[in-house]
Amino acid sequence: MYLGVRRLALAGEGRARAELHAQRVVAFEERFGIHVESKLQQLILKRRTLVHVLNFGYATLNVGLTVGWLIVLFRRRDPAFHRYRRAALLSVLGAQPVFLLFPVAPPRTLDHLVDTMSDVSGIDLDTGLIEKLYHPLAALPSIHVTIAEVTAAGIRESARSPAMRALAPLYPPLVSVVVLLTANHYVVDALAGSALGRGSVVIARLLDRPRNAGD
Repeated sequence: MYLGVRRLALAGEGRARAELHAQRVVAFEERFGIHVESKLQQLILKRRTLVHVLNFGYATLNVGLTVGWLIVLFRRRDPAFHRYRRAALLSVLGAQPVFLLFPVAPPRTLDHLVDTMSDVSGIDLDTGLIEKLYHPLAALPSIHVTIAEVTAAGIRESARSPAMRALAPLYPPLVSVVVLLTANHYVVDALAGSALGRGSVVIARLLDRPRNAGD
């Protein structure tokens, strides 16, 4: 479904629409004084090693932790596996109507922001195999933040380590900082992604109650 929505969003004037929507997002953020992406980037651009680490985290660690935690729950035969697998699915599916009807180009495509993936790490997300496997106009909401909320909720509920449970709430804000510093998402994207992730967890828990009651 994700790749099908990508194909529909890119068809015809898709990129032009997404660029227009990006300008509207920036205008909205400026109106409320939250368009801080450029200022945040200026704090780290001279620290190239840090930028490389952030790029790596954006590209791999976020999804890896979500999938990894679900694998841990599955291998433990933890009942929470079904709940958080469902929440992850709901969060991704819930974003698809927005991706289709309101495609938004990421901030890294704007003149006043830096594409850290390309300019610092030399990775072009818009060429080769990578380009075919991700949706370049799916900035709003941030799926990275969405699944971070799902993963954090799962860790808070089912981690055996007290330290992991205590640190779990910090994970979504950390991911938000990463996506903003790398200019892959806007502040609005992070907020919308957080709301979608939290809502998906709530719905997954509600759907889980009848099965648990039957048990």
